[in-house]
Amino acid sequence: MYKKFIKTFFDFLIALLLLILLSPFFILITLALFIANRGTPFFLQHRPGKNDKIFTIIKFKTMNDKKDATGNLLSDADRLTKIGVFIRKTSLDEIPQLLNVVNGDMSIIGPRPLLVEYLPLYNQTQKRRHQVKPGITGWAQVNGRNAISWDDKLKLDVYYVEKQNFLLDLKIILLTIKKVFFYKEISQQGQATTTKFEGS
Repeated sequence: MYKKFIKTFFDFLIALLLLILLSPFFILITLALFIANRGTPFFLQHRPGKNDKIFTIIKFKTMNDKKDATGNLLSDADRLTKIGVFIRKTSLDEIPQLLNVVNGDMSIIGPRPLLVEYLPLYNQTQKRRHQVKPGITGWAQVNGRNAISWDDKLKLDVYYVEKQNFLLDLKIILLTIKKVFFYKEISQQGQATTTKFEGS
């Protein structure tokens, strides 16, 4: 009952209300990133959702498109803008994903939607993370986020799939607020972004 109906209803309602409440920040951040990124405030990318269904995720773009002399993109650390650092630290880059939740492709809480190229790399247990909708925040995010290994992160995702319930979701929301407030575990030590998944 909770997983099929109540959670879906609350996802839509909460996402819609948050979009309305956060609309001033949404507009200001969009304008700031439009200037910082020379006209590209949003990051769009295909990601796998529930049952591996591909959808387009939308986030605020925290890195520019600067390239080296040979035309290759600079490293993530070199392309991360000053405003991008702040937006990422405060997790404000996730706000546009509320549109994905309203559209039904994502949930407020669930395993984070990873790259499409990772799909063939998961083992049978890890594939279970796609039995539910991906989320803006999740059990792995409040237990280490990008500061833990891929193996641990995926185990936490599968744990959520197996134990999903209202109290667990409520706990994740409260822990997410705490993590965002203290800016904890944004990235792995020495990395501007998380490292690439190579398979188990």
